[in-house]
Amino acid sequence: MKVSDKGIYIDGIDKKILRALMADARTPILEIARGVGISGAAIHQRLKKLEKSGLLAGSKFILNPKALGYTTMAFIGVYLDKAVSNPEAVKQLQKIPEVIECHYTTGHWSIFLKILTKDNAHLMHVLNTDIQGIKGVSRTETFISLEQQINRQIKI
Repeated sequence: MKVSDKGIYIDGIDKKILRALMADARTPILEIARGVGISGAAIHQRLKKLEKSGLLAGSKFILNPKALGYTTMAFIGVYLDKAVSNPEAVKQLQKIPEVIECHYTTGHWSIFLKILTKDNAHLMHVLNTDIQGIKGVSRTETFISLEQQINRQIKI
């Protein structure tokens, strides 16, 4: 791996390590080492360098929201009355557990949200009570996801 002002360059060994971990983050380092043909210690050192470079943003378990009863995913475009309302609106949005992503965007909306709710009634409550109750929010536009058809990371 090399880091320059143009970004991070990863070599073939780094790519093999990352692909193995992206396929299954619980793959033992020694199993990856056998597949790549280098020692477990070398894999560990490379992972530390990749993490230090900022390429790796951590690891986590991904919960299945449907197993927890969250069956409605929606995207919400939020219109703010003024651009200066953004920082305070985002602070308030952070307090709403159903908001799982919040993006400051160009285009029609000031903010674009991804939220998970248990059903449409729960969605309506979050919209009407929590989101539209935030000072500075003038209106919202909601899109309900019927099915997530692609879910992937960037290819390396």
